[in-house]
Amino acid sequence: MPDPITIGVLGLAILFGLLILRMPVGIAMILVGIGGTYALSEAVRFVRFVPYIKQFKTLLWENVANYDLSVVPLFVLMGYIAAEARLSSDLFKGLEALLSRLRGGVAMAAVAACGGFGAVCGSSLATAATMGKVALPELRALGYAPRLAAGALAAGGTLGILIPPSVALVIYAIIVEGSILKMFQAAVLPGLMAVLGFIAVIALQVRINPSLAPEPRPMEPEARRVAIRRLLPVIGIFGAIILGLGFGLFTPTPAASIGVFVIAVYGFILKARTGEGLGWDGLLRALRATATTAGMIYLILFGAEVLKGFFTRTGLPQALSDWALSSGLDPMLVLVIMLIAFVILGCFMESLAMILVVVPFFWPTLIALNGGDYVTADTAAFGLDNEDLKIWFGILALIVVELGLITPPVGLNVFIISSLASDTKMSTVFRGVMPFLGAEVVRVGVLLALPGLTLIVPRLIGG
Repeated sequence: MPDPITIGVLGLAILFGLLILRMPVGIAMILVGIGGTYALSEAVRFVRFVPYIKQFKTLLWENVANYDLSVVPLFVLMGYIAAEARLSSDLFKGLEALLSRLRGGVAMAAVAACGGFGAVCGSSLATAATMGKVALPELRALGYAPRLAAGALAAGGTLGILIPPSVALVIYAIIVEGSILKMFQAAVLPGLMAVLGFIAVIALQVRINPSLAPEPRPMEPEARRVAIRRLLPVIGIFGAIILGLGFGLFTPTPAASIGVFVIAVYGFILKARTGEGLGWDGLLRALRATATTAGMIYLILFGAEVLKGFFTRTGLPQALSDWALSSGLDPMLVLVIMLIAFVILGCFMESLAMILVVVPFFWPTLIALNGGDYVTADTAAFGLDNEDLKIWFGILALIVVELGLITPPVGLNVFIISSLASDTKMSTVFRGVMPFLGAEVVRVGVLLALPGLTLIVPRLIGG
C-alpha cells in the first residue's frame, strides 16, 4: 500500500480534478474524504470503516448546531431581502446623484454601490450579478465605453467578500479559531482602501482617455432630490451594520438578526408607499433562495470536515510544514507563494470552497514558520504574534482569493458580467478589469509591507 502522504497527494489531485469538472464542491469533498480514508484503512477494511461512517451523523449535527455558524444563513437572508427590496437600485441611483457631476462619476457610483451592497450580500458573484443588472444598462445608455463599464462592475463585485459582514470571514475565523469580530474590524480599512482605489482607477482612466466616459450630465434637480432621499435610509441601514460590526458595537449574530428585521420592515414600508419594495412574494423568494444557499454552504462545511479528517490521517499538512521549515526559504517568500497559489486556484474554484480546502494546509505552515505555537511578536519571523498573524493572513488571503475572480483566463465575475453584456466580448471585459487588477496588486503589496494597517482598527478598539 502507498504511504499515507502519497495517498494524501493523490486525494488532493483527485479533488481538484473533480472541481475542475464542475462537480458540486461539498460532494467532491465528501467523496474524496471517504474514499481516501478507506484507502488508508489496513487489512480488515470494513471493520475499521463502518465506525468511521457512523460518526458522520454526529459530525453533521456539530456543524449545523454550531452557534458561530448561525450567523451565515442570517447574513445570506439579509442579502436576498435587500435585493428583493430593490435596495441595490436605490443605492446606485443615490450615489449616481452625488457623483454624476464628475467625469466617470456613474462608474464610480457603480463601484461604490458594489461595495455597499456587497457588505450586506457577502457574495462576490451575487454582488456582480445584482449590480450588473442594475448599473450596466445605465452605463451603456449614457455612452460609457464597454470595457470601462463591464470592467468596473466585474472588479466591483470582488468587494463583497471582504467588507463586513462577510460569510467568508466567518468561515475563515472558525477554521483558524480566531475572533469573528476582530476579523470584521480588521476588514474595514482594507475594504475602504479597495473602494477608494477602484474609484481612483476610474478617475485616472477617464483623465488619460476621456473617450471612455461621456461628458458629465447631472441629474434633473427633482430626480436628484428623490434619489438622495431614497439613498439616505439605505446608507443608514447598511452603514449601521458595517460600522457597528467593525467597531464592536454589537456581535455578528444579533447584528445579522436585526439587519434582516430592519431591511425587511423598510422594504415593506417602501412597497406600501411607492409600490417598489419588498412584497410577500419577494420575501418568499428570499427565504427559498436562502434555504438553498445555506444548505449548500452547510454541505460544503460538512464536506470540509470529512476532508480534514482524511488529510489529518495522511499527515500531509504536517509534511508541508516540515518542508517549509527545512527548505530554508524566507518566511515572507513562502507567504507570497501561498498568496499566488490562492490567485491561481481562484480562477476555477469558488472562494468559500477554496478557503475551506487550502487554509487548513497553509495556516499550520505559517504558524511553524512564525516560530511555533507560543511565539511572541519580538521573536516571531513575521514580527507578529499568532493572534495578529491570523488576522493579517486572513485579510490577505481573502483579497487574493477574490483576485482569481477577475484574473484571466477564467475569472468567474468576468463571465457573469459578460453574460449580462451579451454584445461585449470576453476579451473586452478582461481588458477592462486589468487596471483594477493592478490596483489590487498594489493594495496587497502595501498590506504585505505594512501589516499594521490591517491591525489598526482591532488594536484601537481592543485597547
